[in-house]
Amino acid sequence: MSTQMPFANNNISRMFQQGELPRERSTSSEAIVGKSAALGSVLQQVNLVAPTDTTVLILGETGTGKELIARAIYERSNRSKRPFIRVNCAAIPASLIASELFGHEKGAFTGALQRRLGRFEAANGGTIFLDEIGELPMETQITLLRVLQEREIERVGSSQSIPVDVRIIAATNRDLKTAVAEGTFRRDMYYRLNVFPIQMPSLRERAEDIPLLVEHMIQLYAGKAGKRFLSIAKTTLELLQAYDWPGNIRELQNVIERAVILCEGETFSVDETWLKRESSRLSRPVAPLAATLANREREVIEAALAESKGRISGPSGAAAKLGVPRQTLDSKIANLQISKLRFKVQPPIETPAYS
Repeated sequence: MSTQMPFANNNISRMFQQGELPRERSTSSEAIVGKSAALGSVLQQVNLVAPTDTTVLILGETGTGKELIARAIYERSNRSKRPFIRVNCAAIPASLIASELFGHEKGAFTGALQRRLGRFEAANGGTIFLDEIGELPMETQITLLRVLQEREIERVGSSQSIPVDVRIIAATNRDLKTAVAEGTFRRDMYYRLNVFPIQMPSLRERAEDIPLLVEHMIQLYAGKAGKRFLSIAKTTLELLQAYDWPGNIRELQNVIERAVILCEGETFSVDETWLKRESSRLSRPVAPLAATLANREREVIEAALAESKGRISGPSGAAAKLGVPRQTLDSKIANLQISKLRFKVQPPIETPAYS
């Protein structure tokens, strides 16, 4: 039995485009790659919301590609010819974030030697992407809430309102519902942002995309390193699919880039010791692991359907109970072949009265 797999075999090349947004195959690290149902559901939501001006909240673990989705929404919107301004809310000191977002007037504070436009004014007519929105200080949340409501800003040190025409896309890896309950995130702010939530799947939830992602990343980093790989070690692909990827796609990128640098010859492989420390399941076959995850997911979904009496949407529906978009839950139910009808409450059968 061969211990190597062809790197650019026909099956992988044919599957590469499935599940992607309609676009040319990219040779950059910014490509959206995958054919899984989980990713397909996200891309369907992107296509639906992109042409609108609706505020979007992208949720998901670190490294799942939230900024990629934000850019995909922007590129397919009517604002694609206007600016796309990214703000990492966690990277700006709390004392400066209001000035960064809304600008300041000359003399507004020590060191303000001249008027400075903020990110919202820079994004006027376009889109602003507020990454790590969950890290915003409470006082900045109050100011931002007014911007969301009134579409006006005030520079620091000024009382003059300035209208802005900006679409807002926000993202966070925090559980904002928990943050609201703990009092670290404003409830009204959460509802203003949570108009159209998109839940990014973790790499664990889209393991079938790993071969496609690996091929794409090998081509990317091998090209930069001036190397050429013709095959990938079968044990390496099994290793990559069995790992839990707590750092998601960003961690996978790092592993592939390091392996490309260290690999000699034309067969790509990864040192298994790199991944053993954080995974206790590397020695298990891939298929049973996938089956176990699917069975667990089925149990959770069926429990939610039973509690909601088969209802999917609405405040008391199964999607709300699970904290996922309705489209995502519908896709998972179809993939797992769960019958929604058996959870619906049937009307009681009337028995005839006998005299």
